[in-house]
Amino acid sequence: MRNRLLSTALVVVLLATLAQLGFGAPAYATPPGIPTTSAAKTQLAALTVAAWTHTTTYDRDLFPTWDTISGTCNTRETVLKRDGTSVVVNSACTATSGRWYSPYDGATWTAASDVDIDHMVPLKNAWISGAWAWTTSKRESFANDLSNPQLWAVTDNVNQSKSDQSPDSWKPPLSGYYCNYAKAWVRVKYVWALTVTSAEKSALTSMLGTC
Repeated sequence: MRNRLLSTALVVVLLATLAQLGFGAPAYATPPGIPTTSAAKTQLAALTVAAWTHTTTYDRDLFPTWDTISGTCNTRETVLKRDGTSVVVNSACTATSGRWYSPYDGATWTAASDVDIDHMVPLKNAWISGAWAWTTSKRESFANDLSNPQLWAVTDNVNQSKSDQSPDSWKPPLSGYYCNYAKAWVRVKYVWALTVTSAEKSALTSMLGTC
């Protein structure tokens, strides 16, 4: 019995050590609406391939963020609560503690200040892919979309590295996340009827091939 208890304790210690080193698959929340691989391929095939337009007229103010979602909680705070674990907020809905796993790079954070809310399809990319023709109200809905895999809690400097780039010029640091990333990107473009460039479509096809 003693040997069994010692063995169990060693396993627990080993698993904890591996988790600290970044091995294993930590549990984390994911945005809704990520399609199956088959559905993503079908949706990608249905997207219109076109060159970017209105590339010099983008203004972030044309995409109002963040909306109030419930009580004092806005979109950013709602995503932090949705995608974190053991998240505690104050009366202003500001996260005072919690734990966030960033699927793009595999990092875990315990301070909300280290986490950005990434728009899967960046606002500028949406603009040059068709959102230039939308009303401000529709662009606001896009920028605060909680019904599709558009908003992600990720490491701040990874989000800043991505900026407004599409998958042909930027991919998540973790190649193991290419599949989900591509499926989410395709879903957002499909739902919002945005176009893709030929280079973008090629990159997404390759990333879906890793699924």
